[in-house]
Amino acid sequence: MADNKKNSAADEAAKKALETARKTASKKATKGESSRITQEEFLAATKKNAMPYRIVAIILWLLAIGFEVMAILMFTLKVQFSFTVENPGWTISWLVCLGLDLILVVIGSLLWKKGNHLDPGSKKNKVGFWLRNNFGVIMAALAFIPFIIFALTDKKASKQSKIIAVIAAAAALLIGVLFGIDWNPVSQEEVLASAGIDNVCWTDSGTVYHGYRDCRYIKDKPDTDVNTGNSADSGKTRMCKICEDHAEEVIAAGDADKTDVTEADKTNDDLVIETLADTEAEPDTAA
Repeated sequence: MADNKKNSAADEAAKKALETARKTASKKATKGESSRITQEEFLAATKKNAMPYRIVAIILWLLAIGFEVMAILMFTLKVQFSFTVENPGWTISWLVCLGLDLILVVIGSLLWKKGNHLDPGSKKNKVGFWLRNNFGVIMAALAFIPFIIFALTDKKASKQSKIIAVIAAAAALLIGVLFGIDWNPVSQEEVLASAGIDNVCWTDSGTVYHGYRDCRYIKDKPDTDVNTGNSADSGKTRMCKICEDHAEEVIAAGDADKTDVTEADKTNDDLVIETLADTEAEPDTAA
């Protein structure tokens, strides 16, 4: 059952990314360029589709931490209102803050996972892949563990109040963690396979692989020195930064319906597609 869910999410991400990339391809065609969608343009489209979900998720998580801070201030009596001086107003005040904290954490996690399904990470980077798909767990911990620590160490609070506070926060933490875990993560490789895109070009001496045959690092290389195949065959750990940046520029230019064509935008039908490796940026060698 899990595999079906993964494939379904990958298919959805591939479909949406192809729709976005095809808009750019149609703009290129009207300019007399190749309308073929390169892998870089496809992955740039996945990033664009996921960006709104990730931005809103981060905003919600920040608000959640804000409510946690308010809950701490309420519990430790650093902030008081007329209705929070005594019980039950005091207890209700920080419990409500914890409740709002939990709601925002859960919604943020759901949006973050949606963004990850539209723009997933690569399984080649195992640590990065896990962190990306379980970032909601980290945010849940940040949203509740500090409150638990303050509640346990507060000298003014009664033992009963501490027990109630810890149980409430721990229950919220558990719920937040369960929603923060992506139980059916999608990988970049799955989305590329669903879109039918997985082909790269590289040289034996280079440290990266390329998607644009006319990339400045390899455009002057004879075809006999340029290998083609899938990303696994390349033996390289990441894509060329120049190709990645260019793909994002092409997507942005297509969305804005620009008519100016720079020399870097001029591609041909022999362009080779490549996979974006989710690793740290490092200087490219001249091949």
